[in-house]
Amino acid sequence: MSRSPAAAVPLIPANAENRYEVTRADLPLSCPMPGMELWNSHPKVYLPIVDDGGESKCPYCGAYYVLRD
Repeated sequence: MSRSPAAAVPLIPANAENRYEVTRADLPLSCPMPGMELWNSHPKVYLPIVDDGGESKCPYCGAYYVLRD
């Protein structure tokens, strides 16, 4: 069985780090983020970050997101 070209793109392991730097291009911010493997992660949750001082923490996994300008 052949894989599609999109499946060849390496995914970021979900919840592999405790701190992630994100940009405005990543908004709206969700955890896990698009491009992360989802099979071993928690349900997707959207996180407020712009109005919250440029920082946010995931209530499920504790991942800490920092908005980088």
